[in-house]
Amino acid sequence: MAGIKDVAARAGVSSATVSRTLSGNGKVSEATRQKVQEAADELGYVLSYNASSLASGRSRNIGIVMPTVGRWYFSQVLEGAAAALIDAGYDLTLYNTSDGPGHRESVLTEMLRRKRLDAVIAVALRLTDEELAQLHAVGKPIVAIGGPLPKTHTIRVDEANISAFATEHLISLGHRQIAHIGGGEELVRDFRLGSTRRDGYEQAMGRAGLDCMHINSADFSVASGAQAAKTLLASPHGRPTGIFCASDELAIGAILAAEALGLRVPEDLSVIGIDGHELGEVFGLTTISQDPKGQGAAAVAAVLSLLAQTPLESDWIQRFYPTEFVVRSSTSVPADLRR
Repeated sequence: MAGIKDVAARAGVSSATVSRTLSGNGKVSEATRQKVQEAADELGYVLSYNASSLASGRSRNIGIVMPTVGRWYFSQVLEGAAAALIDAGYDLTLYNTSDGPGHRESVLTEMLRRKRLDAVIAVALRLTDEELAQLHAVGKPIVAIGGPLPKTHTIRVDEANISAFATEHLISLGHRQIAHIGGGEELVRDFRLGSTRRDGYEQAMGRAGLDCMHINSADFSVASGAQAAKTLLASPHGRPTGIFCASDELAIGAILAAEALGLRVPEDLSVIGIDGHELGEVFGLTTISQDPKGQGAAAVAAVLSLLAQTPLESDWIQRFYPTEFVVRSSTSVPADLRR
């Protein structure tokens, strides 16, 4: 089997240059990188990361901690991060904090300390001061998604303002009876999406002088959205003409519920969501896309910069990840204004 010295001889460089090039732990010119890679490919040489780790103190392994992988948002963040890590030649270790009682505490107090990791990406975890101290005690770079976490680089969207914007979209179309379907207690500890997105809705309604009408779903699923929407739309005290849902999955459920009750979307009911779920296009859903895959990739880019001891821009922690307003066919002016 070819060794690192064989690659060095074939490429006409030193063994140290081969190691730096193939491990990514050092700067080399693009011409040298290409020459070394071609030599390694010709000889069928693959760098031993065990040996490289001993030499560099790096494991080339990034830990990702998230509450669940069963929700669309988290699976998309994971997919984006995994793709970026593969491109960078890093492995990924996933920690799921909600598999059972005590699992979260076990992850934060034991597994992260025991496992050899170069850095940690924490996704949508509302950490206590003690838990955050435990993560920082690992002594590795930490980047959060969905924070903010104190003194931690965080990738997040402006939840309250995009929720207010979604509500204002319905108001601008002429809707006055606007309901909100938010998240239930399941989401409070970690995500806090339910309360934060409801705050944005209430602020927009308050500024417009309109009464709020909201209901919490059990979770951010299509089934929960359908059930909550049926409750709203079947009320004998007047139904809304517009619904802002705290996720696209809830919004898709609301569209299905309206159709089941004989209502037309958007002729009888306008619906808007948040997330950018791929099913949104199928249902013609107006939404605010937050690009979770891009957030995962951005977190990896930040981690790699920190590992390379490249300072992030001074305002990096204060910035919000960009979102996109996507207008489709699920929202329109209310029926009484079209007459």
